[in-house]
Amino acid sequence: MEARSQLRHRPTRGIDFHNIARSANIVEMDREQAWELLCEYTKSDSLRRHALAVEACVAAYAGKFGEDRQKWSVTALLHDFDYEMHPDAPDHPMKGEPILAERGVDAEIRRAILSHANYSGVSRDSLLEKTLFACDEVAGFLTACSYVKPNRSIFEVDTKSVRKKLKDKSFARSVSRDDITHGASELGVELDEHIEFCIAAMKARAAELGLAGN
Repeated sequence: MEARSQLRHRPTRGIDFHNIARSANIVEMDREQAWELLCEYTKSDSLRRHALAVEACVAAYAGKFGEDRQKWSVTALLHDFDYEMHPDAPDHPMKGEPILAERGVDAEIRRAILSHANYSGVSRDSLLEKTLFACDEVAGFLTACSYVKPNRSIFEVDTKSVRKKLKDKSFARSVSRDDITHGASELGVELDEHIEFCIAAMKARAAELGLAGN
């Protein structure tokens, strides 16, 4: 998580990230295909579970907002798909974007993935883009909070304990508190409400996330 958090804030190096609408008339990728693509490039169980945790939160928001749940799930699953291959900024996610284009991932999803990196130069304008950014760091933080509970379970995590851990700079120090705060603000929700919503979303998929407890 530390490297991923640091990457988001590094400056770009003069690369043009705005010309991303290269693929026209493409067939929409479904969730199963996105999962297969993620697993093709990501072998780490922890990174796969992070993708699933972000997906749980993003897909739950899709349901809340009446948006396309499959498209939002695909976006969340693929947001860090290239991290093992491109661990350094600004390669991630910039060098991953052409791979997604070649695989038929549409420009809306690719743009959202680029926008979750603060250094990309791609602004977060759409609801999907704002939701992905808002859920990324908080999903990682909630996972960390779960791991220090007696039973390593998301069911032992509540908003009050999360807010306490956010104040503890030595805990999960790689997670950007600013990104968590700004993410909720950009999404237009109170931070406590956002945390509570994401806890509930992750509880619903706790077994899949490895957070159901010992």
